[in-house]
Amino acid sequence: MAQLLVVEDDERIRTALIRALRERGHAVSSAGTALAGLRQAVEERPDLVVLDLGLPDLDGSELLRMLRAVSAVPVIVATARDDDGSVVQALDAGADDYVVKPFSAGQLEARIRAVLRRAAGVDGGPAPVTVGELTVDPRSRRVTLAGAPVELSPKEFDLLAYLAARAGAVVSKRELLVEVWQLPYGGSDKTVDVHLSWLRRKLGESAAAPGLLQTVRGVGVRLAEPEPEP
Repeated sequence: MAQLLVVEDDERIRTALIRALRERGHAVSSAGTALAGLRQAVEERPDLVVLDLGLPDLDGSELLRMLRAVSAVPVIVATARDDDGSVVQALDAGADDYVVKPFSAGQLEARIRAVLRRAAGVDGGPAPVTVGELTVDPRSRRVTLAGAPVELSPKEFDLLAYLAARAGAVVSKRELLVEVWQLPYGGSDKTVDVHLSWLRRKLGESAAAPGLLQTVRGVGVRLAEPEPEP
């Protein structure tokens, strides 16, 4: 059984979610506004938050950023917004998953189980990966380059960590959209390109002068030590 917090302003939807999740054995509390949800998340320390974006006092993405500043609690965004921009914005703000209304209780329950499994594996997660002078630590979510810390957004880190776990291998943009952005039914390659551009800048590289992040034209991108010049 998990302790869940549902942040949803629509009373009808909120009541239905609470009932469905309690029937599946969870303990559920709820809030109808962003600020009330933030307060309860901090005070109650739930195992997971189900968050709507269309809240009356603050946009859910703003609440997510505020929550991420004080808590690592897993968050599943549950909203009617299905455009690519909203999905990317929520995931970049720190959401662990994104489900679009209307959805079944069974689908939400499956996503809750998956997110909680990933969260439970953090302490025993993968070891740090070093590629050249770059070190990526998935457990602490820290990155260093030549011993100096590199400050990344949550999604920038997720992207770099995914590539680091497959260091030397070429990963397609489609795979990155599926695995990093959780967009199995499509998404814009531009999303990946933009985040790669931001990563390169923070690593002191550029597309014209690549280093560790290497584009393989028509195939994808890989994280690897640069080949020595002849």
